Formats: sequence, C-alpha cells, structure tokens
Amino acid sequence: METLSIENFITLAMLILLQLVLGFDNLLYISLESKKAPQEKQAFVRRLGIGLAIFLRIGLLFLLVSVISYFQDTLFKIELTGLFIGKFNIHSLIVLFGGGFIIYTATKEIWHMISLEEKSTHENTKKASVANIVVMIVVMNLVFSFDSILSAIALTNVFWVMAVAIIVGGILMMWLSDKVANFLKKNRMYEVLGLFILFLVGVMLLSEGGHLAHLELFDKEITPMNKATFYFILVIMLLVDIIQGKYQKNLMKLKEKTKQETSEK
Repeated sequence: METLSIENFITLAMLILLQLVLGFDNLLYISLESKKAPQEKQAFVRRLGIGLAIFLRIGLLFLLVSVISYFQDTLFKIELTGLFIGKFNIHSLIVLFGGGFIIYTATKEIWHMISLEEKSTHENTKKASVANIVVMIVVMNLVFSFDSILSAIALTNVFWVMAVAIIVGGILMMWLSDKVANFLKKNRMYEVLGLFILFLVGVMLLSEGGHLAHLELFDKEITPMNKATFYFILVIMLLVDIIQGKYQKNLMKLKEKTKQETSEK
C-alpha cells in the first residue's frame, strides 16, 4: 500500500500544478493553431489533439524513464573555435526545433495580420488542414511536455503518479483550451499579444536548447532565459496591452462626445 502513501498524493498534486504552470505556452499555441480549422471543428480539433497527446505523453514518459541517459548523451559536436561551439543531444535538438518552429509560426501569423492576409490565408488553409492542425498540436504538445516530464522524473520515480498527473493535466488543458480560445475570439486585440508571447516562448526555448547543447557563439556561452524574467516581461506586456486598450476606448468616447457636441451646435 506504499504506492497510495500521502507522500505520493502530495507529489501528484505538485505535478498537476506543475503541468498547468508549464502548460500555459502550450495552451496558447493550441488556441491559436486551432483557429486555422473551420469554426465548427475548432473545439473538436483542440480536444482530439490534446487527447492524442495525453497517450503519447505517457508513452514518452515510459520511454524517458527507460532510456533517459540516451537523451542526454552527445550525438554530435560542432567546433568552430571562436565562432560556434556546441555539443548536441536528443533533448537539446528537440527543444531547439520547438523554439525555432514557434518563432516561425508566430512571425508568420504576425506578418499576415500586418499585411491583412489573415482572412484569406485561413480560408485557404481550412479546406485541407484539419488533420495537419491536429498533427501539429500533438507534435508541439510533446515538445512543450518534454521539460515537464523530466521535472516529474526528478520529483518521483513512481510511474502511476506521473501518469495520473499527465492525464489530469491533459483533461484540465482540454477544458482551459476552450476558455482561452473563446476569450481570444471575443477579444481580438489580445490575439496580437498572444502571438508576441508565443514569439517570446520560442526565444526562451531557443535559449534553453542552446544551454542544453552548451552552445558558444563568438566565445560567449548561451544561457537560458530566466523563468522569472519571462513572467515579468509577460506581465508587463499584458499591462501595456490592457492600458493601451482602455486608452483607445477613452479616445473613442471622447471623439464621439466631441462629435455629438459639434452636431448639437
């Protein structure tokens, strides 16, 4: 009965909380990516993508528990003294790929907004991309989950605790993804903020991947972005966006009031 000890249940609660905290960026990506699907299929796409990812996460957990040392072993090295030095393993390559892809996705969506191509792009994508969107949600879900799974392994060696945390975290993510998607739909102004946060997440992952690979550029070692710094920037961006939004509304009210006063005269 040791497996049902109070210690294991406390660890389970900590892991579920960890899944939610570390899953914020994943949640944002899922909400933005699912928008490319037809309106009536967006909720289905989110739930299917997260549901498949839950099973694959458990598989990844089992794999990591069994062969974790292989993920840390160096696959290859690049040594250009004074320019570029790096020792790459599977973990660092996955994180670097995830960071690069997220930056690409966020930049592409921001560009579409600037060039007013968002609507036509989404319309062209809707017809044949539902399966692709689900695949991308699953793949990126696994990329985002890599660090949380490694953190879980560091906290406990009890498999059922880690597996239950993944399942509960996934179910909560299904529920929260609909909330986030509906919020972004009703408040389009925050969609731009979401994309810039996603871009920042990509930069954070690149710095983390660079640190894992012991990258050195021009004899300067790459250090990971501090999580406290990331959340501080995120809060500042959110506050600026909220203040900017209220300022714009006040300007609109002032213009409307001035217009009415002018027409009355």
